[in-house]
Amino acid sequence: MSPARILDGKATAAAVRLEVAAEVARLRTAGLAPKLVVVLVGEDPASQVYVRNKDKAAQEAGFEVRTLRLPASATQAALESEVKALNADASVHGILVQLPLPKGLDADRIVRLLDPRKDVDGLHPENVAALVMGGNGLRPCTPAGCVELLDRHDFALEGRQVVVLGRSMLVGKPLALLALERNATVTVCHSRTRDLAEVCRNADVLVAAVGRPRLVRADWIRPGAVVLDVGINRLPDGKLCGDVDFAAASQVAGAITPVPGGLGPMTIAMLLSNTALAAARQAGLEKDSLLFRERR
Repeated sequence: MSPARILDGKATAAAVRLEVAAEVARLRTAGLAPKLVVVLVGEDPASQVYVRNKDKAAQEAGFEVRTLRLPASATQAALESEVKALNADASVHGILVQLPLPKGLDADRIVRLLDPRKDVDGLHPENVAALVMGGNGLRPCTPAGCVELLDRHDFALEGRQVVVLGRSMLVGKPLALLALERNATVTVCHSRTRDLAEVCRNADVLVAAVGRPRLVRADWIRPGAVVLDVGINRLPDGKLCGDVDFAAASQVAGAITPVPGGLGPMTIAMLLSNTALAAARQAGLEKDSLLFRERR
């Protein structure tokens, strides 16, 4: 069997970002300057890197971008006050609170406090409810990036068996709902799933999002299946790897995402897409956009 087709998230994300930049230019021509504010609390090194990458990508796409930095010692009340101020600021169209927050801060409370129209991470209960009910909310970025990557490589989900490893609110659960929306048959696996490897072998599309380095081995994969590796883990030698044993799996799968360079870039691209969508909706300009066409 030939080695798997590599689903290049970098190249695909670049295409999405070009479309977002065109949409931002359209909004600016209409007199609207889309603005994203990223709230960063503390000095977590990984969060610092993520925020820099998001800021750079947003600026390149034409957004106005501001990073609001608070010390790790910031109180819950202080953070809530900042979020309320951003909610009330009509010039701000997207708010992203970088997670995880330092210990002692209630992230769930902060997410619930966000104006759902500006919640570009798609985590507010109103956006989650819209996803469950097929409504018009903002979709979580990583799951949306998974679906977008499949779309742009012509992998239709309709009628497919999709197996999702992981049931987090960030990836597993919303991705399952997005796949159901595309008429896939979905199985969500977790730590209590019996005979996990056998369940995985039934998948036409296998998504790994559990945060365990190289958990998914080649013999877990149906020959020719599509494998999306959402995990990103740092090994003792400093190298990054996913939740899938890439070298072995790529000899069995039909298509596979690399780590890094797979779904990480897609997540940022969909964040930008959400921000442009949020700005267009708040200004009543969504109907004229080609970026947000219905793709079900």
